Amino acid sequence: MVGHGIHATATMGRLRTAVRTLADVDLTPDELLTQLDDLVLRLDSEGPRFDAWSGETTGEVGATCLYAVYDPVSQRCSMARAGHPVPALTYPDGNVRYLEDVPAGPPLGIGGLPFEVVEFDIPEGSVLALYTNGLVETHDHNQDAGYARLRDALSGSLPSLEEVCDRALRNVARHRPEDDVALLLARTRALHSDRVATWDLSTDPAVVQHARELACGQVAAWGLEDCVLTTELIVSELVTNAIRYGNPPIRLRLIRDATLICEVSDTGSAAPHLRRARVFDEGGRGLFIVAQLTHRWGSRHSGTGKTIWAEQLLPSSGPAE
Repeated sequence: MVGHGIHATATMGRLRTAVRTLADVDLTPDELLTQLDDLVLRLDSEGPRFDAWSGETTGEVGATCLYAVYDPVSQRCSMARAGHPVPALTYPDGNVRYLEDVPAGPPLGIGGLPFEVVEFDIPEGSVLALYTNGLVETHDHNQDAGYARLRDALSGSLPSLEEVCDRALRNVARHRPEDDVALLLARTRALHSDRVATWDLSTDPAVVQHARELACGQVAAWGLEDCVLTTELIVSELVTNAIRYGNPPIRLRLIRDATLICEVSDTGSAAPHLRRARVFDEGGRGLFIVAQLTHRWGSRHSGTGKTIWAEQLLPSSGPAE
């Protein structure tokens, strides 16, 4: 974020809220950065303002951002960045690589320039390091030395991420930083085949009953009998909508993680919309009921179609973190 003080903090809060909102829409990293870039341009167009707290006139708005999405099923990560430092990846064997294949992209607030998304595989147990410029910049502006020290701090066995953060801050930021410092470490994990079930379905309406039987049998096999009835309703609604309004092929997938996720994918582009059916309407209630019985639901688009998903809390779990 450009600048310091109350105004910069408030602006960063607005951007953070926007990122969380856009993330809930399941946008791809490049699309999310494009939307965020437009927001920064609108904030900047409001013009300079007088900050009564600091007694200064606020200037232009600008920020850098890196946005990544990791899929624990495929163990693939998609990433795009807007002028942010390249992330570092520590492999399970302790080797460190800077992901320089991710194009830098323009900082947020430039406008009119595209962002590019890159996908790559991340082995299970790797550690992804995201950080700000203030961590690697030194008092003599020798960033190469800062990157080298960060690589040393991230190398080798990383049993505790808290200890690694302390080591990185101690070894890399040796002098009082001239800019704000942030370091975020995330260890990847994978969902193996015993936690995922996938079926390809035909477009015959009679397949809906078979899809319900497959899904309910799998949920029961996972020991989640309390979720069977809700899962049956979700599968029935989502598969029926895919057959009526989508395009083949149709795929049903169940994922057991911290929650139970049901996904139905097809190659159509039109996504269903939640609406409140009137008293005499013959349809329009299925998705509304799904939304009432599940923790969350939504849709995401890809280059080959769309996926409608619904998420249930497991019987023994509380509110999702």
